[in-house]
Amino acid sequence: MVVELVSVGTEILLGNIVNTNAAYLSEKCAGLGLSCYYQSVVGDNAKRLFDTIKTATERADIVILSGGLGPTEDDLTKETATKVFEKELFMDKKIKEQIQKYFAKRGTKPTDNNWKQAMVPEGAIAVENDNGTAPGIIMEKDGKRMILLPGPPNELIPMFEKSIVPYLEALQPGVIYSKTVKVCGIGESKAETMISDLIANQTNPTIATYAKTGEVHLRVTASADTEKEAKKLIKPVVKELKYRFEDAVYSTEEDVTLEQSIVELLKKNKLTVATAESCTGGMVAARLVNVPGVSDCLKVGYITYADKAKRKLLGVRKGLLKKKGAVSFEVAEEMAKGAALFSKADVTIATTGIAGPDGGSDEKPVGLVYIACNVKGKVKVKECHFSGNRMKVRESTVANALIFMRECILEYCNEMEYTRQGK
Repeated sequence: MVVELVSVGTEILLGNIVNTNAAYLSEKCAGLGLSCYYQSVVGDNAKRLFDTIKTATERADIVILSGGLGPTEDDLTKETATKVFEKELFMDKKIKEQIQKYFAKRGTKPTDNNWKQAMVPEGAIAVENDNGTAPGIIMEKDGKRMILLPGPPNELIPMFEKSIVPYLEALQPGVIYSKTVKVCGIGESKAETMISDLIANQTNPTIATYAKTGEVHLRVTASADTEKEAKKLIKPVVKELKYRFEDAVYSTEEDVTLEQSIVELLKKNKLTVATAESCTGGMVAARLVNVPGVSDCLKVGYITYADKAKRKLLGVRKGLLKKKGAVSFEVAEEMAKGAALFSKADVTIATTGIAGPDGGSDEKPVGLVYIACNVKGKVKVKECHFSGNRMKVRESTVANALIFMRECILEYCNEMEYTRQGK
């Protein structure tokens, strides 16, 4: 089946917000075995919106619209989609009660325009919104389907997961099942080269690569009559991918992030961690803090942007800073050692670099970064060269710092296991 995505909102066209909904929906639809050939963004204009939706329904079996379901006059998605399918709107009492309860729970009263959100197209399915007042809408006509979702991601994503995924799965003949193999520290081009033979000969299941910052996700998808049969088809492919990528595979679970895998690795080996950051300004620690339960292993995060802070908080020598500069192999090493000394953490990760756009030179250009990791007294330092704007350099540094820390922890654990076995 073919799906088309339409994102509604002038704010997207103006660049005021990033269209994360389209990225999310695209990935989810691909995982459900739906083919997406077109995506559109249209502003809050009735005629242009009508034409866009009309065209989408002619090209696709399913049209998913996001945004424009609010209570104001410029929220036109539901009204326009209803006209495309030549239907009428009516007041849905159940949705009206839900809106009343939503406001009552928060100790406020709805305004008159909120009741606009309780209007539902005839014959449509109203999808409950557990996180807002705008219900989702599912409409069907002559074999075509339209799915209307609220714009805020914190409303769209839970609604899609809870109600829309089961609806779309029921439309598909048989079962589509996917498993994601998450790889870190290997670029997309190298990863694809390593499995080029598998991709060239794929039929069912198929392998698709998705590049992330510092990561590559390999989604293996199979279709079968039952989920059990699909899993059976996927199992040997996942096994082969894990064999080829070895320790670079950090998870095969969809909801496990790189930082979560690192925290689990620390906990499993009863290790504590501390961060010492300059150019990343706390971003490494923030990624770790994303993980629930990280308090069991994260001791402290030092943000030592100024040279004085590096000296006072981490014990980096003044003479070394003067001789080598803050962005150097030696200073990164001392930052990691100092963090271990003062925090008593088993593992420390340090970052220092030139994020730009100013501050670079021929000897030390913008994008030069040093990352140091200390695991139980053994320190390793990595020199990196990143491109892009200031934020891109910092994000790349964070991703590589996490990957480097994971590699160093694994190396330590392997050495301990080797010693334990008496080899």
